[in-house]
Amino acid sequence: MQQPIVVQGMAVPQGGGYGQPQFNQNFVSSGEFNGYKGEPQPKRFNDVAFALLFYVHLLVMVVLGVMYGPYVMQQNNTGASGAGTLVFCVAVCGMFAMGLSSLALGFMMKFPYQLIKMGLIFSICMSLAMGFLGLITGQIIMAVMGFLSFLFGCCYAYFVWDRIPFAAANLNTALTAVRCNMGLSGVAYLSLVVAFGWSMFWSVAAGGTMVALGQGALFLFLVSYYWVHQVLQNTVHVTSAGVIGTWWFAPHEASSCCSRALMDSFARATTYSFGSICLGSLLVAIVQALRAMLRMAQDNEESVEGCNFMVCILQCILGCIEGMIEELNKWAYIYVGLYGYNYFEAGRNVMILFENKGWSAIVTDDLCENVLSMMSIAIGLVTGLVGLAVAAMDKNTYYNMGFESPQLVGFLLGFIVGLVLSSILMSVVSSAVNTVIVCFAEAPREFQQNHPQLSAEMCEAWQNAWPGSI
Repeated sequence: MQQPIVVQGMAVPQGGGYGQPQFNQNFVSSGEFNGYKGEPQPKRFNDVAFALLFYVHLLVMVVLGVMYGPYVMQQNNTGASGAGTLVFCVAVCGMFAMGLSSLALGFMMKFPYQLIKMGLIFSICMSLAMGFLGLITGQIIMAVMGFLSFLFGCCYAYFVWDRIPFAAANLNTALTAVRCNMGLSGVAYLSLVVAFGWSMFWSVAAGGTMVALGQGALFLFLVSYYWVHQVLQNTVHVTSAGVIGTWWFAPHEASSCCSRALMDSFARATTYSFGSICLGSLLVAIVQALRAMLRMAQDNEESVEGCNFMVCILQCILGCIEGMIEELNKWAYIYVGLYGYNYFEAGRNVMILFENKGWSAIVTDDLCENVLSMMSIAIGLVTGLVGLAVAAMDKNTYYNMGFESPQLVGFLLGFIVGLVLSSILMSVVSSAVNTVIVCFAEAPREFQQNHPQLSAEMCEAWQNAWPGSI
């Protein structure tokens, strides 16, 4: 009798997908990947050295903040006039954005096919707008990049148009899973609060240290800043992958706001898999810090005089490296969340899975990502109107704070709040979309057993896009 697979601590039925061999128990003891389905890993702390390095770095930042933070506090001892009005505006816009984001999930479930088309067209139009903006402002490089992106976007749309029904079915499945586990949004919003607090603390600790000792350690401080934000983001990603995986294999264990699957997944992401999260996040943070240093050098015209072209080339190279690492992280962390692999095993195994299925090109589609970006911008714009209305009710306070256009300030504040909060919830949906792809690749039979209607929709759309490939 076969033993059940365990996803995030939950025992679930086992079975191969269409045309896939049954799970081989010999691989459990050897730890090797069979190329078709991931395996539950023993509960152990993976990539421990990077978790310890992360905690040591936090301790160093706390010490620096305590020692040199007062330098910044003394230089920025300003009054709090008008702060209450800004807090009220942010609170109103934040509540509106969270409510609108939740309603957007239901809207996307009703019109996924139409929204996928709109998202694809939206991304093309944004590239065209960037090209014209570059022409208007005299930024030739921006104009060229915008128009090239527009041309590539048109070619991309032509080749992927037949895949829209599958992307819509994938998005609908992911949204259904997220709505069954809305507690994931709580984890995402908690990460936002921590990220905001970290940004405030980092500005004090890093600013005070550089005021007292100089800017020699600027690069390390930038790595620190980006590293923490990447860790928070990827913790949400790994938690989402674990919850959606449990919903896929054992829906009765992941169909409530604060289900056991959510608690188990979050606990695993912050303990056993935390070292893997820190490792992948550090790689991205280093590249982001290097790009930030280059941008600073570019802004300093004297330091890059005669080297602008070389700086642009380096920016492009680093941008490509960052994109490749983030793409690897996106898929690797799904296997980290589903089965508890360490970082490099997860990345290698999930890529082997896609290669064996012939999906290496398919998983590069960004059709669902376009929709989520479009929805975030739309929610930001609507929330901006709310901020404008709040500012219009109390113009004098904004004037007293030195703002000449209260409505514009209110709109921008509302737009930023709406964009950030909606992007957080959409990032959960994005993680769900990617997890659905991985689970559909390795376990379509379990999907058919547990979610027959959604499975029928995805299989039909898949067969229409890639006949005879399952």
